[in-house]
Amino acid sequence: MSRITGREPPAPLYTDPVHHAPTDPTLVRAPDGEWRMFYTQRRAGDRGPGVQWVHGTDIGVAASTDGGLTWEYCGVLDGVDPHPGRNTLWAPEVLWAEGRFHMFVSYIRGVPDRWEGHARTILHHVSDDLETWEHLGEVPLSSDRVIDACVYPLPRGGYRMWFKDEAHDSTTWCADSPDLFTWGESSLAVGAPSHEGPNVFALGGWFWMITDEWRGLGVHRSSDLHSWQRQGLILDQPGARPWDAGLGHHADVVVGTSATGGELAWIFYFTHRSGPGSTEADQADSPHPDIPIEHVTDVQVAALHVRDGVLACDRDAPVDLDLRRATSPTRT
Repeated sequence: MSRITGREPPAPLYTDPVHHAPTDPTLVRAPDGEWRMFYTQRRAGDRGPGVQWVHGTDIGVAASTDGGLTWEYCGVLDGVDPHPGRNTLWAPEVLWAEGRFHMFVSYIRGVPDRWEGHARTILHHVSDDLETWEHLGEVPLSSDRVIDACVYPLPRGGYRMWFKDEAHDSTTWCADSPDLFTWGESSLAVGAPSHEGPNVFALGGWFWMITDEWRGLGVHRSSDLHSWQRQGLILDQPGARPWDAGLGHHADVVVGTSATGGELAWIFYFTHRSGPGSTEADQADSPHPDIPIEHVTDVQVAALHVRDGVLACDRDAPVDLDLRRATSPTRT
């Protein structure tokens, strides 16, 4: 296959210049037409006990003016923590709907050094400009161990939120809302094996859900957003691009069109520079001698296609990236 010229992104696509560990990216078009990437800003250089380095995190922001080929760090979101002191914000879901931007972000009080034993909730914020946010409160869901919100409009009106419920074996649950402000009862959407980071989109005549199984991304297909059929894994084999040998983790998908008008999607995922699939060169390439390489992550992008009803992703294939050709499922 010949290489695509002009619109092929670099690898990695984005590396946080301050703490060197961007994870859980989500992308949205800003009012001025630019694109913003919101992400969990893990602190790779934190040498505190246990997993303290993945807690006490802000929501990092990067902006692109060229359709996603290059990204400039814009700092972190201010004013989105409703409590005093240093707390933990993870995995933002940001979308335009009902005339405003909505953010659903995972929240933990304090800076734990262990994964277990701490309540996790999902907070709702709204904004008109992606910069100033109003906190509306906690979304009432199936337990106090919920993270990783994904919201998608339902065909007949209203919205559905999918999320990870750690109190129910780390499976995906869901709840519906007519307006993104009031929510119905939660129910199981996708069960075992355990996973996190659900993301839902439409492509090739089907609805798709991808989930992070920590061994690649699980793929599930649906015709109605209710019943899901598992199809296997993507991004579970090492890639050949720089810092793309690790497993693909917690991803966002933007659907759009190719330069010739065909439908495609771009998947934005993060990888570890050390761990399963990484090379010795990856593991040795720390951005700073004082930063543990096992903490360093990068955001990558690849193309998704539907072939014979199967979602396919070749992470080494050329990518025709232009977010100016993106389409949006949200309601105005």
